[in-house]
Amino acid sequence: MTKLVYLDYNATTPIDPRVLEAMMPALTHAFGNPSSETHVLGRQARDMVETARGQVASLIGTSAREIVFTSGATESCNLAIKGLAKRYRERGNHIVVSAVEHKAVLEPCKRLEQEGFAVTTLWPDSFGGVSAQQVSDAITAQTILVCVMMANNVVGTINPVDEIGQLCKKRGVLFFCDATQTVGKLAVSVERIQADLLAMSSHKIYGPKGAGALYVRGKSPRVRLAAQIDGGGQEHFRRSGTQNVPGIVGLGMACKLCEEELAGRASLPSEVRDRFEKGLLAAFPDAQILGHPTQRLPNTVCISFKGVDAASMLHCMPDVAVSTGSACESGTSGTNYVLRAMGVGDGLAAGMVRFSLGRCTTEPEIDYTIEQVRRCATERHSISS
Repeated sequence: MTKLVYLDYNATTPIDPRVLEAMMPALTHAFGNPSSETHVLGRQARDMVETARGQVASLIGTSAREIVFTSGATESCNLAIKGLAKRYRERGNHIVVSAVEHKAVLEPCKRLEQEGFAVTTLWPDSFGGVSAQQVSDAITAQTILVCVMMANNVVGTINPVDEIGQLCKKRGVLFFCDATQTVGKLAVSVERIQADLLAMSSHKIYGPKGAGALYVRGKSPRVRLAAQIDGGGQEHFRRSGTQNVPGIVGLGMACKLCEEELAGRASLPSEVRDRFEKGLLAAFPDAQILGHPTQRLPNTVCISFKGVDAASMLHCMPDVAVSTGSACESGTSGTNYVLRAMGVGDGLAAGMVRFSLGRCTTEPEIDYTIEQVRRCATERHSISS
């Protein structure tokens, strides 16, 4: 290969050229403030924001009025969890959360715990998933919120959120689903999973960084949130601040393209992932796939090269861009917390590499990566012998 092979799409994606093209007017001549409705530039910006709101809503099967624009999934998660907890505190003070959520979910829960809320942590099975039965057993009369992600960002395991959402509905408990890694990869319907709150981010679906959205159920029940940013009352007083119009336009177009591409199926067939996995295992027979064998994101391969430190594997193939875990964990030491929660031993965890494919991934790139793994395995064997 004459260029870097990028296989870290779960960390971030490149901006789709069509998304960039849609953003350009908001970056150049249509630069108005959407709150300045007294003149044409302001109204023009407002209309672009509302068009994007409809595009986001359409992708997840809801109405535009239930979409709140944020700076990304981390803010969406914080607004959902803290905003709901503080608004519903008189109803209860108990939150249920899975141990393998993104830190953008776990840290707000820890903060609320410091403020007097009770938090029950659900530990996953060996694949990284939690069950509806676990959620049911954890709910008490004081439970106001259940937080379970749709799919894990490290190992790709998909949780039974349909069952969990239905269970929460029956028990009268609100359900927050972080769908950041699932939106754009699989068809997502907030009604199917009965989510009351759902987070997503632009830069995971070929849109710009710095833009995200939070779905907030508008009826049956109508969910209310305490704002975390006070100011001019934008986003129906749920998130004040001048809207990032170029970012929002980019997010909207990214959602529109995802909806067109998905058409009821995965954007990247799991057969491509499976062929890649088989090639990796053939190249490195001691390797082991982590995560659920079938209920997993169609683009994610979390693999442990047993007996090899992951950093040395990455050093061995510098022209292949991959990750040893979540991008938000980069630079931290120790075993990834998701793997620890799954019960993965230190030796196996030390050799973990996450490959995540994207819509730009080509067959030659996959073949080249497999060959690089084979070369690294051969070099390791030569050194050890």
